[in-house]
Amino acid sequence: MDRVIEHLLALPAWAAVTMVFLLPALEASSWPGVVLPGQSAVMAGGVLAYHGKAPIAVVLAAAVLGAVAGPGIGYAVGRRWGGAMLARLPKRLVKPADLDRAQDRLRHLGAAAVVGARFIGVLRTLVPVMSGAAHMPYRRFLVWNAVGGSVWAVAWVLMGFAAGSGAQRGGAAEATGLLVAAAAVVVVLRAAMRRIRAGRSAGSGLEAHS
Repeated sequence: MDRVIEHLLALPAWAAVTMVFLLPALEASSWPGVVLPGQSAVMAGGVLAYHGKAPIAVVLAAAVLGAVAGPGIGYAVGRRWGGAMLARLPKRLVKPADLDRAQDRLRHLGAAAVVGARFIGVLRTLVPVMSGAAHMPYRRFLVWNAVGGSVWAVAWVLMGFAAGSGAQRGGAAEATGLLVAAAAVVVVLRAAMRRIRAGRSAGSGLEAHS
């Protein structure tokens, strides 16, 4: 990760900010299972902002847009070609039976799965395509993808900003950033689960009255 950040910081400011948008977007819209350094790019954007090479508002906007747009493209690709793409994944990476179970869980726990996957490298590339292949309602995916992508992007930009003062503070900043990200995920997932349970209760109530 450190080497990726160093390379990005060596770029002109406009090019680095472009990478802050582009790498997270490509990470979640490229071939399932292919992990790109989107997280490192977003963190590098925070370091860039700390040193005054780019406004932090611009870096945050680029990171959030990339984190939200990429999975949206991945969902559309999965909706159209997801079955064939997932079938071609190496069996050592994902077994067909595991894919079937994962898609079934996506149908039932879509919101929590979409948000939680944002914070796990391999799942960031798999879940958008799998959501489209599983025909998760687009509106649900759109809303929770925006929530998860925004929380993830803001957390990692701020982590980079906190670490920008030097390598000696890097470990502490990383720990702080991870705690902030973890707390944000817990809050979002609890809200998602409450919404899911409320939807199920409403559905059960309608069935009882029918």
